[in-house]
Amino acid sequence: MRNWIMAIAISVLPIAATAQDSGLKSLETSDSGRDWMAVGRLDIAGGGFCTGTLVSPDLVLTAAHCLFDKATGKRVNPADIEFLAGWRLGRALAYRTARQAVVHPDYEYSAIASKDRVRADIALIELWQPIRSTSVVPFETGVQPTRGEDVGVVSYAQDRAEAPSLQQVCSVMNRNSGILVMSCDVNFGSSGAPVFSFSETRPQIVSVVAAKASMDGQSVAIATSVENSLELLRAELDAGRGYGLSAPGNDTGKNIGARFIRP
Repeated sequence: MRNWIMAIAISVLPIAATAQDSGLKSLETSDSGRDWMAVGRLDIAGGGFCTGTLVSPDLVLTAAHCLFDKATGKRVNPADIEFLAGWRLGRALAYRTARQAVVHPDYEYSAIASKDRVRADIALIELWQPIRSTSVVPFETGVQPTRGEDVGVVSYAQDRAEAPSLQQVCSVMNRNSGILVMSCDVNFGSSGAPVFSFSETRPQIVSVVAAKASMDGQSVAIATSVENSLELLRAELDAGRGYGLSAPGNDTGKNIGARFIRP
């Protein structure tokens, strides 16, 4: 199974000092995962998986490159994408097929990953049926975190595909024009994972994992800010620009994603 995340080379300004990161905590039990059931696994038929998060009962936020086929560079048919809400140990609280999806209008495909592509590497998936459950509560989004701020990530990955893991504390090492460089622990399959701020009563999604990289020998996560992007993606759906039920063919010209790599 191909588990997607993009890998890029980065160059950044001097990084902020980081606090001690916490380790990954598996959310494989109902008690440990209760607050995170709106995070789920996105299974792509014949391809692999990413991580996605409900931001409303029928909308899933993820990374744009999850919606493209590596071999062909074409958009994946939404009918081949399934959201498994709260997936853990072979069961999900809800299973929903995608109806249509939109990627950021500035997102374009290239075999060469770049910071411009990471900046727009965000997408919104509309489900055929909303998930209405008191156990699956969608998350709200918040403003872009500041350099040096502590954040957290909930993600699936190739070595933890059957249950999500929470990293309660990692740090924003740098940010530049909507791109965040973070000390968070991500791997293949973590693409689209929500990055949370804990400054409010309930965690808010402030960015989406788009890539992993190595900087001065340290593994880092690269994410794109959701501030302003979610409103833009909703407007794209409302304007009928979604790729799916009524979209013609698989060639969508501009809306082609970033390069995938295998582990």
